[in-house]
Amino acid sequence: MAEKTSAPQVRCSMCKRVVTVHDQYDMPIYDPGTGFAICKSCVRDINHFLDEHDMATAEAEHHDFSEQLTDILNKNKPHKIKEYLDEYIINQDKAKKVLSVAVYNHYKRMKYGYQEEETEIEKSNVIMLGPSGCGKTALLSHLSKLLDIPFAVTDASSLTEAGFVGADVEVAVRNLYYAADKDIEKAEHGIIYLDEFDKIARKSGANNSITADPGHEGVQQALLKMLEGSVVEFTARGQRKHPEAPTIKVDTKNILFIVGGAFVGIDKVINKRLKKSESGSIGFGAEVKGEADQPKFDELIHQVRPEDLMEYGIIPEIIGRLPVICTLETLDEDALLRILTEPKNAPVRQYEKLLAMDGVTLRFEEDALRAVAKKAIERKTGARSLKGIIEDTMLDVMFDIPRSDEKREVVITEKCITEGAQPEVKPVTA
Repeated sequence: MAEKTSAPQVRCSMCKRVVTVHDQYDMPIYDPGTGFAICKSCVRDINHFLDEHDMATAEAEHHDFSEQLTDILNKNKPHKIKEYLDEYIINQDKAKKVLSVAVYNHYKRMKYGYQEEETEIEKSNVIMLGPSGCGKTALLSHLSKLLDIPFAVTDASSLTEAGFVGADVEVAVRNLYYAADKDIEKAEHGIIYLDEFDKIARKSGANNSITADPGHEGVQQALLKMLEGSVVEFTARGQRKHPEAPTIKVDTKNILFIVGGAFVGIDKVINKRLKKSESGSIGFGAEVKGEADQPKFDELIHQVRPEDLMEYGIIPEIIGRLPVICTLETLDEDALLRILTEPKNAPVRQYEKLLAMDGVTLRFEEDALRAVAKKAIERKTGARSLKGIIEDTMLDVMFDIPRSDEKREVVITEKCITEGAQPEVKPVTA
């Protein structure tokens, strides 16, 4: 009969207590090769220490960001934000004021939240309405640079309900996470801009209730909790969703959501409501207005109300989570003319700098600039097409200029824009 061997005992490398190796409950960690061992009590103590350390770190970061918020608020009063935006954006004064106040209040809300007061201040998410090329995205990109916070743009028209082919709504938060260089804390205090938001307006008509609508009302429903504030869970970029895939969690409670779009036809919805509200608008005594008397888009857009957005196809629950309405006007010829030359990043200034690096002076005639503005209006693309129009005109010049180091002057005339004539290149004598 074989002798019964007793279980080996080892000494814990941490507390030096002798414990039995075979007692799996008392000896969770043991390496026979090195003799390194940690007993159950020491593991428990280590875990407790790590928990306390994590809590202390979180409290320190909590305090640090609270102090950062104080600095942000002191440096970025609404009037200072608007002054900064004025350097880059022409006109749109009302939109600048609305955004300046909304962002300032958003950071005050976060500062107030750190003080753990009883009264809860709700988020001031913003909905922006304005024609294509009027400066919606430009306003927000410059705003994010001023505040030095992560900012991500997501095309809402690419979003679909879960289960349909397309991007889930979580992709908006994932884009912000990567814009914040994978820093979750920074991402949780950033700005998400959902562009083309009008493209997910609910379809009208009798078939709406019986037909699948993966890119419209369902997307709005999916966005509800995210807009209000919830923990959004998503996989890393490029990974497919499945139960075992590692996920990243971001709390949207302190993320400012701004949605925007052209909302083509919203002016007709507003006009229809205004006509209904006018007294004496029906009957023999009604005043008949001709086309010339019809209010213009800019007059109507500033009178938009939540009921107009509901009529357009935005569900009431979404409108309730977008309390701030920001409207932008169309850009006329004079405004586009100013955009070409006045802002710090004006297209003409950019090309002047580029050619100056080759020792060449660039000069635009007044008629040429006005022709660029007129062409942008004809294309109905607003300010976004200005640089493209100039690029078409400047292509051959910018290709040929570097051939020589000779100092020259390039003059852009009206015919260069309207008829495709070549710019005038003149030698400059010292």
